Amino acid sequence: MAKNPRDLRTEAIVLRRTDYGEADRILQLLTPEGKRSVIARGVRKEKSKLAGGIELFSVSEVVIHEGRTEMGILTGAKLLEYYDAFVKDIELIEMGGNMMRSVSMRAEQVESPEFYKILKQSLQAMQKHANEDSRWKDVLRAWWGINLTRASGEELNLNFDTDGEKLVADGRYYWDEENSALGKAGAGRIGAEHIKMMRIMQALPAEVALRIQDADKLIDEVLYVARCAEKVTRI
Repeated sequence: MAKNPRDLRTEAIVLRRTDYGEADRILQLLTPEGKRSVIARGVRKEKSKLAGGIELFSVSEVVIHEGRTEMGILTGAKLLEYYDAFVKDIELIEMGGNMMRSVSMRAEQVESPEFYKILKQSLQAMQKHANEDSRWKDVLRAWWGINLTRASGEELNLNFDTDGEKLVADGRYYWDEENSALGKAGAGRIGAEHIKMMRIMQALPAEVALRIQDADKLIDEVLYVARCAEKVTRI
């Protein structure tokens, strides 16, 4: 624990960095305690001890001095994990950036430690699987959308259809955007395997979702549902 009672020692992911004055930076951080705005004084100076601990696409241990204003002061930063695969893949850079912008917007309105967990898991997954050729990126996008929706307080309904009837193993369904639920349809493209995949995604970590058997064959419908749900709950 930090010695000063006004100091918060925690993990953090840098969402945004903005140069301020001659040598300072204002940072938007996502922590398990929520989103924090801090100023890193003198961080752009050549010998700054903070500079190496506030990289984008990384996890750091930080110390934030919380005073009387909303903006804290960054007094310590140590790099814990750096995801260097991002600098080699433009698609991953864009994907990670979109996640950060989206979760930043949600965290302004909803306080949830789940935001930090799902962003960290997503970054770790992108680092680990960066060189794979399967459709893992779409699987991760679906996991992200489903869990961002859950963390925002709108868990995906995967138990009952639009008529309030329990989903059945031999049923065929479609995603009803208006009611944000699965609707019965004889020729629906969503079946038991898709529903099982979404339940796994909603309940378990990203790495488990990325190991789902036949994910490549199921992902188109699952990703569609995830994107619709995320859009409905978008702030």
